[in-house]
Formats: sequence, structure tokens, C-alpha cells
Amino acid sequence: MTKIETVRAAMVAAMKAQDKPRKNALSMLLSALKNAEIDKREPLTEDEANVVVKKEIKQTQETYDTAPADRQDIRDEAAVRLAVYKEFAPADMSAEQIREVIAQVLAELNIEAPTAKDKGAIMKVLMPRVKGKADGKVVNETLASMMK
Repeated sequence: MTKIETVRAAMVAAMKAQDKPRKNALSMLLSALKNAEIDKREPLTEDEANVVVKKEIKQTQETYDTAPADRQDIRDEAAVRLAVYKEFAPADMSAEQIREVIAQVLAELNIEAPTAKDKGAIMKVLMPRVKGKADGKVVNETLASMMK
């Protein structure tokens, strides 16, 4: 079952349960997935769908963080959407798993002691491997901690 079918099924279940906030969140996620599929002009792969879900989570988190303190309604809605979106997001890689991928990339590039000068070349090879599986910020921090 594709991500779109899974989200659609969950939305139907929310409609039957008359859970309007959940239904609205699922509707927005379904819309984002369909729009990505339309832009691509062919069905999304699992990884591409996961990237869309992660993007929606990030945008909703920004909405929650930037909402004025006196607008609790916006924060509540964003919190509900975040909870629903996280159900459909893949688990992020752990710092240890990221370190293993970085070690593989360093071995392929024949870099024993990475320095700041090597960072661009390393990230160019590393990011496509962890895209949609790990937060870029965490990957960057992990790589920085391994540099001399």
C-alpha cells in the first residue's frame, strides 16, 4: 500500500469516527502528497513520499514555533497536525547510524582524518544517502564532531 493510500484510509477512518481535527490534518497531508505526485507526473516512491511528510512536519513545526503567544488556537491546531504527521513519518536515523554512513563515505573518498576543507566533498556524497532518513542539521553536527 502506498503512502497516499495509507493516508487516505486513515482519513476515511477519521471521518467515520467524526474526528474532525485528525481528518483535517490527514486531508492536508494527502493534498501535499498528491501535489508532489502531480508535479512529478508519476507515482511517488516510498522515499519521495517520506520526504514530503518530513517537509510537512518541518513546516508545521515552524508554524507552531512562530505563532504568537496569544494565539493558542494556532498552536493547538499545529500540535494536532504534528502528532498526526509523525504517525506517517519514517523513524530518523540515530547518531550512531549516521556515523556509520559517514565512515563509509570517508572510506570511499580515501579520507582518514576529515578537515573543514573536505566537508563539501563529504557532504556531496553523504546527503543523497541519508536524505529523508535523517535531519540535515543532525548530519552536519555529527560530521563536524568527527572533524579534526
